[in-house]
Amino acid sequence: MAKVLVVDDEESIRIFYEKALSDEGHEVITIGECDGVLGVIASGDISAVILDIRMDECDGLDLLQEIRLAHPKLPIILNTAYDSYREDVKAVAADAYVLKSQDLSTLTKKLAEMLKKESNQDEMA
Repeated sequence: MAKVLVVDDEESIRIFYEKALSDEGHEVITIGECDGVLGVIASGDISAVILDIRMDECDGLDLLQEIRLAHPKLPIILNTAYDSYREDVKAVAADAYVLKSQDLSTLTKKLAEMLKKESNQDEMA
């Protein structure tokens, strides 16, 4: 079972994703602010991160850079309602870029692909 961290300032999104990803068989941890994210990752054996870009407290792209520096191999999906950030140079540090939708099939597919790739790399090591 993969442990997935969902970082989003909207409580309804966190609840929705937690339910959907739990139904997919993942253990889900949610956090609504940027403070503490690096600590959760460091202490929680996190398999992947789903990260919002536009949050009230901070810029998700800046947080992405911090996560990448501390955990370069951790799979990260940028998940946002704004397609325009796809062209931001900071966004290339993410493994995937998924637009928010009520249909989570694209998100869950990308997550499964990343976790499978990560698992295959672990087996090869």
